[in-house]
Amino acid sequence: MTTEQHKKILIVDDEAFIRLLLEQTLEDLEEKGVELISAENGEEALALVKSERPGLVFLDVMIPRLSGFDVCRVIKRDLKLEDVYVVILTAKGQEYDKEIGREVGADLYVTKPFDPDELLELATRILMV
Repeated sequence: MTTEQHKKILIVDDEAFIRLLLEQTLEDLEEKGVELISAENGEEALALVKSERPGLVFLDVMIPRLSGFDVCRVIKRDLKLEDVYVVILTAKGQEYDKEIGREVGADLYVTKPFDPDELLELATRILMV
């Protein structure tokens, strides 16, 4: 993985408010050279993963076109991008949903509402900034 890959975070959520909240949570990392990119549906997310190769993806499950589970499966299984750290970030907190998250290769499963400080700390640790 190149240094540039380490420096990109993809935020995938169909709710503009959640994307904005995550961007505000992570904006301090921009001063350390991290680029924040976002998508509102699964197809857009996959296109950005392929073109931008982010080091970290915050991925909602319930998004249009392709579900977050499908996006994660493609990233991890089909594209074999093991160096892309995928955090499923969703309101779906049932054990069944968490099991699907593990099956599709998610690195971490976080339920909403989330703690912004924890996500910032996680991103800092994953990207080593």
